[in-house]
Amino acid sequence: MKLIMAAFLGLVQGISEFLPISSSGHLSIFQNLFNLQYAEDEHLLFDVLLHIGTLTAVFIFYWKDIRSMVTDSLSFIAGNTRDAGEGGRLKPSVRLVFLIIVATLPLLLVLPFNDAIGDLCKNTPFISFALIVTGVLIYISGKLTEGRKNEKTASVVDALIVGAAQAIATIPGVSRSGTTITVGLARGYKREFAVRFSFLMSIPAVLGSALLTLVKAITSGTIVWTNIPAYLVGMVVAGVTGYFALVLLKKMVMSGNAFSKFAYYCWGAGIVSLILSLFLE
Repeated sequence: MKLIMAAFLGLVQGISEFLPISSSGHLSIFQNLFNLQYAEDEHLLFDVLLHIGTLTAVFIFYWKDIRSMVTDSLSFIAGNTRDAGEGGRLKPSVRLVFLIIVATLPLLLVLPFNDAIGDLCKNTPFISFALIVTGVLIYISGKLTEGRKNEKTASVVDALIVGAAQAIATIPGVSRSGTTITVGLARGYKREFAVRFSFLMSIPAVLGSALLTLVKAITSGTIVWTNIPAYLVGMVVAGVTGYFALVLLKKMVMSGNAFSKFAYYCWGAGIVSLILSLFLE
């Protein structure tokens, strides 16, 4: 793999992973239309590194939250009674960990369908339709009134429903961030919490997916080690662009209607990719 192609795919991953336009959908469309073939077995390691790059961006962006979640949860597990908040309730950071665990559970229902979902990545017309549906969801987000729920008041049912949205978003072309943020807002989340919960919730999901892909890459025995420098370039580009995409997304969600403008992009991208698929595939 050439450095320029690795950097380009890293750029696509970094931007589309966080902005509500579906990273899996875009990468699959580029692969299908231009025969990039980056996701074949010999490049599975590259797929893992791209996700590690964007995951690193999440860790940096939400480092204070993650640090509190880890330290407070470990202290709680150790039986430190001082970790109870007012009224004997869990600290918000510990409760947030619990909500994320609950929200991750629906992904277990998707595991038996991994191969079928992988096959959809080769179906450009389907991905195009999924992008259009994503646009509809994002458009709806602009019509929703901001709620008051955060990690202190969000319920288990709220977390399960947002988690179910994340499970549905494993379908290529359905934006994970767009779907989970919209559903979070529909459940009465504050805008800031809808964004924060969406990306903190992605950590176990991305780690799990990356681990499964890494195991597949190792067991397939098709890793081309000479491609490692290019892979690392793609990972760094994905991480850097992903961080700035996070900054931009948070500002747009907080502003309200700006976030819903991504609907027009998804509609346009879906229609254009559908038309191109008729001529290039």
